[in-house]
Amino acid sequence: MSVRRAAAKATGTKPKGKDGSGPRHVAIIMDGNGRWAQMRKRPRLFGHQAGARRVREVVEACPELGVEYVTIFAFSTENWKRTQTEVAGLMSLFRRYIRREMEAFRAENVQVRFIGDRPRLDKKLRDLMDEAEAFTADCTGTNLTIALNYGGRDEVARATKRLARDVADGKLDPDSVDEETLPKYLDTHVLPDPDLVIRTSGEARVSNFLLWQSAYAEYEFIDTLWPDFTRDVFAELVKNYGARDRRFGGVKA
Repeated sequence: MSVRRAAAKATGTKPKGKDGSGPRHVAIIMDGNGRWAQMRKRPRLFGHQAGARRVREVVEACPELGVEYVTIFAFSTENWKRTQTEVAGLMSLFRRYIRREMEAFRAENVQVRFIGDRPRLDKKLRDLMDEAEAFTADCTGTNLTIALNYGGRDEVARATKRLARDVADGKLDPDSVDEETLPKYLDTHVLPDPDLVIRTSGEARVSNFLLWQSAYAEYEFIDTLWPDFTRDVFAELVKNYGARDRRFGGVKA
């Protein structure tokens, strides 16, 4: 019996869709930190700090739910529009989070990687990101991907530039380019496409997140604010996925 099936049997969880597969890759738009803090008359950064603590709980739940990959949307290319105080606070939070969690993730066999446009981030943060990736590179358990200074359109634009350079250098025949080619140039080229995308806080939009990769993902838009997102809520959404009938544009007999 596989580790995945054994975990599901032990917990009574059966994250299986009608086609026999569960959500191998879950992507999450973590929304609602600011509103959560405002409801408590606290600064927005207080909500971001509470939200950061939820990430560990979600990652720890993945093995028992049969989720192999989880990708979280931490900071978008559009989030630079926020106040300088909030942006600076978030960057400091990211640095502290990576320092604090690296040892724990390695101990839990979690492989960490980052996607997004790194050059705009400060060098200390970039160095910590590189260190976390190298430190957990040999881990074979849950794959945690953190989208930092990430935007779906920006990712496709950067991928297209790399593809165009290869065409110009004679490394790629333009007539051979198809929908299987571009994903090889995306930040997520080593990851499977997400099966399930979750957005918290009651907003029903994708906000420029994994636009290419999520073409056939199932979506769950829930009212829960991210700092209130618990293991039980996560398990329920994975269970709901099991009832989905995924046809990918086709028709089943």
